[in-house]
Amino acid sequence: MESIPDPAAEAAPAARVITDVLADGLIGLYLYGSATTGGLRHDSDLDFLAVVGSSLDHALRKTLAGKLMQVSGRWPRSGPARPVELTVVVRDDLVPWRFPPRSDFVYGEWLRDDFERGHLPAPTEDPDLTILTTMVRDSSLTLSGPPAARVLDPVPAGDLFRAITAGLPELIAGAAGDERNAVLTVARTWVTAESGTVLSKAEAAQVLLPRLPAEHAAVLRLARAGYLGEAADEWAGREADVAAFLQYCETRITAVCVHVEQDRLSTPAGEGPGRDRP
Repeated sequence: MESIPDPAAEAAPAARVITDVLADGLIGLYLYGSATTGGLRHDSDLDFLAVVGSSLDHALRKTLAGKLMQVSGRWPRSGPARPVELTVVVRDDLVPWRFPPRSDFVYGEWLRDDFERGHLPAPTEDPDLTILTTMVRDSSLTLSGPPAARVLDPVPAGDLFRAITAGLPELIAGAAGDERNAVLTVARTWVTAESGTVLSKAEAAQVLLPRLPAEHAAVLRLARAGYLGEAADEWAGREADVAAFLQYCETRITAVCVHVEQDRLSTPAGEGPGRDRP
């Protein structure tokens, strides 16, 4: 089994770029995802959320993208540098919380070709940022500024469920060629829908495995083993198995979200448990 690298050391080059470029406009910088929930693996990228005081201008976006391209590894990973994913948000766009949330700038290796052509992403509504914000508040490493729970509002359970169901079709449609990630992410989404907590992919898979029919458990077990470096996960010829697994999970995730939301709407204010917390 591969050793687990130190997340702060792995994140340092990109973190320096982000803090230097954003400078006094940076309110907080947070490392989240695999680095803080289950440990970085060989194929893990580095996930950052930067909270700023005002929207980035064109020159700042161009500088940030250019400098990140110098320290971010390409995907799929073939060298020592890990791929970097950065989401920049304006604090006033998220506090007070509203749905759908709005991202101000995104860097990711899937956008490298656009960056090289001079195309920069504009601010946009991003429902997936709902899940990201939950992850950052619940389990992130603070690299600059106050802890995330002091900077960002909690995400209401209803909005978390709305984001989960909104993002499922795109996640499943993009599974071809990214089977391991799709299988593990859908499994984690199911656990998140039930618990309101975002676990690591490996932990979520372990929670779900005993509850799956044998044929679907085999798909999830293979993806988890590949993620942990315990086995080579070869997906050629397993297209039908993966599709069946994803469809099975999508049906149950949707049912969970509908059920929980109905319970929430039928519970008088002030009664029953809630996932929001200060």
